[in-house]
Amino acid sequence: MLRSGEVLVYLAHVRELTPEWVAEATGGRLHPGGGPVRDLHWNSREVAPGSLFVALPGARAHGRSFIPEARAQGASLVLADVPGEATVEVKDPYGALLRLGSALRELFPGVVVAVGGSSGKTTTKEALAQGLGFPAPSGNQNTAPPLARFFLHLSPGEGGAVVELGIDRVGEMAELMGLSKPALSVLTALGEEHLLAFGGLEGVVREEAGLLRAPQALVSLQAKEVLQAFGRYRGEPTYGFGEATFAGEDLELFPTESRFRYRGRRVQVPYPGLGPALGALAALAAAELLGKDLGEVAERLAGLRLPPGRMERRVLGGVVFLNDAYNANPLSVKAGLAWLAAQPGRKWVVLGEMRELGSLAERLHLEVAEEAARLGLKPLYLGAFAQAQAALGGEAVEGLEEALAWLKARVLPGDLVYLKASRAVGLERILDLWDA
Repeated sequence: MLRSGEVLVYLAHVRELTPEWVAEATGGRLHPGGGPVRDLHWNSREVAPGSLFVALPGARAHGRSFIPEARAQGASLVLADVPGEATVEVKDPYGALLRLGSALRELFPGVVVAVGGSSGKTTTKEALAQGLGFPAPSGNQNTAPPLARFFLHLSPGEGGAVVELGIDRVGEMAELMGLSKPALSVLTALGEEHLLAFGGLEGVVREEAGLLRAPQALVSLQAKEVLQAFGRYRGEPTYGFGEATFAGEDLELFPTESRFRYRGRRVQVPYPGLGPALGALAALAAAELLGKDLGEVAERLAGLRLPPGRMERRVLGGVVFLNDAYNANPLSVKAGLAWLAAQPGRKWVVLGEMRELGSLAERLHLEVAEEAARLGLKPLYLGAFAQAQAALGGEAVEGLEEALAWLKARVLPGDLVYLKASRAVGLERILDLWDA
């Protein structure tokens, strides 16, 4: 493999790559003129001096069109499928990026934990990282480019790292597993997602199951059930609140926090809902597998901080909002509705559209509406299927401004309002407009 001593140095945990190292790692042809690389970007607007600019193909334009802009911004090296000064020329820039990320990963001596699944990935990733005391990419940076950048900046002195693997096409999980090479993987849940690419739940399971090729794997009880239904469960240890290998007990879901017991220890998570509790439980299970002190992990989890849009509690004018609108699919929406139904007092739910469900979109939206009705909830629906959903119980509006007016006419101080939709809907704007 590549010899780091000759072509790579560490300066106060800042990794500096030579053009020769990048060319060797990617299998590309190096054209003269390049300088040392201290960062990696695939968006030319984010390039700064000392960056490697990776010219990837995009949905609307190819990155090679932005090479002049990247050079003007100070890029010291370019990875592209065209020749040029200070360029590593390759046939396939994306494949070269995967090879580069893999080479950077192999320079890290610590353990890597990977998280995947149809929902709860980012919450679980944060619980694992913060509970174990490991670094992780921020937010949901879960595709190949940001993962390669993360490994570029990862200090070799860290004891481990946690990464999230996000997929939306066939074959992507194998690519990300090859890049990140996790010693332990965690499968959070399995449900309908990105159906334009995967066709149905069986396709989702087939792709997500690639996560289980790690030397060790943990699966939630929900994921185990789905894997079994498709003949893909191979006896992996489980975590969950029930008959699991790593079982949480005495789960209590409060409006502001969650509590449970694990191996006799009291665990407190400063977020409501089953998702954060399961994320914390996954962190404790992983800690046990990795030989970490469970008391220290539980103490860190008491201070867990999640990115915005994941069971984010805000109080505006005395109204309690739970913003869970960073993303949505049928599995995560039903989990949120179950939590809301169990809460005391007056409560309201606003459900926006769940995207990327393909030809099954209408049926899955109606299934969510049926579940809401079964739980005794009458949501306010937005989106293409809102009228059909409302016919099962609830009301429908055209857009965010109408939703805001509907809520303003009904919601009182002390009420609880739960917001859930796919990120593209922008449902969180209701919070920005509430006091405007």
